Amino acid sequence: MINIDELKFDEKGLIPAIVVDAITKKVLTLAYMNKESLKISMEKGLTCFYSRSRDELWLKGETSGNYQHIVSITADCDNDALVVVVEKDGPACHTGTDSCFTKPVYESEDLHEFSYQGLIDLIRGRKIDKKEGSYTTYLFEKGLDKILKKVGEECTEVIIGAKSDDKKETIYEIADLCYHVMVLMIEMGISLEDIHRELASRHVIDHKVKQEKMTN
Repeated sequence: MINIDELKFDEKGLIPAIVVDAITKKVLTLAYMNKESLKISMEKGLTCFYSRSRDELWLKGETSGNYQHIVSITADCDNDALVVVVEKDGPACHTGTDSCFTKPVYESEDLHEFSYQGLIDLIRGRKIDKKEGSYTTYLFEKGLDKILKKVGEECTEVIIGAKSDDKKETIYEIADLCYHVMVLMIEMGISLEDIHRELASRHVIDHKVKQEKMTN
């Protein structure tokens, strides 16, 4: 890890900090830090920025409750910009939106961005605003038993594809399984954040187990 003194702050003593959601990988905001706010961020494990308009430090969430818990801070190749990965307690933008970046400027006609969060948002939309002819809406209308049946069927298809050593087919069936599991998640009110936290907790446990084995 590099030392704070190795970072290059601009003539005003500031360095840009790009804040990214640890779970969705979405860019949340672009803010600025000075050496003092960076030290506070590292000491508290919470983002603390320097407000250029108010000419003062501000701990994100201090008034709104929307704290940002820091997972990591990484400098770029020139040491003059930071990426701050966080787990957030609420909206990142003062307008109440999840991210400050909400206004499209350009979108390619050929290339399309994909994210698990985007897919699960789409699935949730099919449950809230039912669309005629939508398979996803059909599953929600049929209810939990139907959804569980499809999850079970897709599990079986994954096993068959893998047992046949058919990589392409297995990838296809895993994608089907992931989709149906996401439908189940929405039906049961489970978020990606819930799964992320559960997996993260298991990673810590697994790391501890490995450490114990190495010392024994």
